Amino acid sequence: MAGFSELIKNFSKTREYVRDFFVYGCKVRSDFDKKSVRTYDDEKRRVESWMQDYMRYDDSVHGRSVSISVDSCHISENPLYNAYYSKSFTDNDIKLHFFLIDILCDGKSRTLRELTDTLNNEYEQLFDDQTVRNKLKEYTEEGIIVAEKQGKTMYYSLSAACTDEYIEKYKGLADALKFFSEAPDFGVIGNSIMKAVGIKNELFHIKHNYMIHALEDILVPEILAAIDDKSSIIIRKFAVRADDEPAEEIIIPMQILVSVQTGRRYIAAYVPKTRRFSTYRLDRIKQIKRNTVCTDYDRLRERYDVNIQRCFGVSFGNRHEIGNVDAIKITFTVDEKREPFIIERLEREKRCAVLEKAGDGLYTLTADVFDPNEIMHWAKTFIGRIVSIDGGTQKVRVRFYRDISRMYRMYGGGEDEHIQ
Repeated sequence: MAGFSELIKNFSKTREYVRDFFVYGCKVRSDFDKKSVRTYDDEKRRVESWMQDYMRYDDSVHGRSVSISVDSCHISENPLYNAYYSKSFTDNDIKLHFFLIDILCDGKSRTLRELTDTLNNEYEQLFDDQTVRNKLKEYTEEGIIVAEKQGKTMYYSLSAACTDEYIEKYKGLADALKFFSEAPDFGVIGNSIMKAVGIKNELFHIKHNYMIHALEDILVPEILAAIDDKSSIIIRKFAVRADDEPAEEIIIPMQILVSVQTGRRYIAAYVPKTRRFSTYRLDRIKQIKRNTVCTDYDRLRERYDVNIQRCFGVSFGNRHEIGNVDAIKITFTVDEKREPFIIERLEREKRCAVLEKAGDGLYTLTADVFDPNEIMHWAKTFIGRIVSIDGGTQKVRVRFYRDISRMYRMYGGGEDEHIQ
């Protein structure tokens, strides 16, 4: 029977466990029905070893739920990065890593045959050419080894670029590295460089640091590569229920969007099946596969650049269901002498909308957007200053006035109450 190991072979599987059980924190052990209970225990122990003091345990009648509890503004390093450092490796992986580095550390270039002969003669390690070639290709892609073709023969040498030398040479590079180690989208790369050179981040703490993005970063390179190559991708979503099959969909990615309201990240893409643009949350995507090149990509990109101008947030709406939507107009009352900061905020946050002065102390915001629901979420932060709402859809207006009535019933008090 195989023993427990903190190392993992399949990151996507671990990402799913962390997402369902420890990030959302709404499931208990009995909810785990994909494999044996022991599998859940092993994954729980792995997460506990990565997160250490950041675990939270809540007991209820349904059982004990385990979740990650972190105040991001009080930590200097995202602990979820540890999941990337837990990948397992074979004996050949670790042997070839040190042997190849040791052979090439003299700065000379060697062919594949010379490397395999040296491994056999000097290190008494017998590796076939394909195994060594695959490892050299992997390290060439990662920048550890430089491959240079001379005639018809490929020569390999150790890269001369060293991080610690660059940090010593360029003033301020270490501080920049500390900052971007916690910034999306490739903070895990900055964090791994810091670990390699022994640097600690003692300067920067991010108040609204969306730690879960670290679990999505594995998808970002594939998305960006597809955008650069103008190709479609096949996305595989997490199953909603345990007995569901993960849904797959072909999309043509255009851009990665970040919601300023929730911090969630999305793929904005054209969906050939529905022939419209849509967005997909990265934390709901399990896997991405490269598909065929899109010959019509440039035309679709032009359409996207026009359509994104009519998105207040990340939603393209459902106009195929609700029909045309009139421009929504929201009128605010502002004390111009005492509250100039309100006007400044309206101007700063209006995005694709147009702000006009409608009268003394009155300002109207007009937005012709695909999804008026998104602008209403933002407009509710001005409760008490909204004079009227026109346009949009009737459903949006009715919902707003219904919400105001519910709030009044909850907080307005009764007529016989002395404290309102």
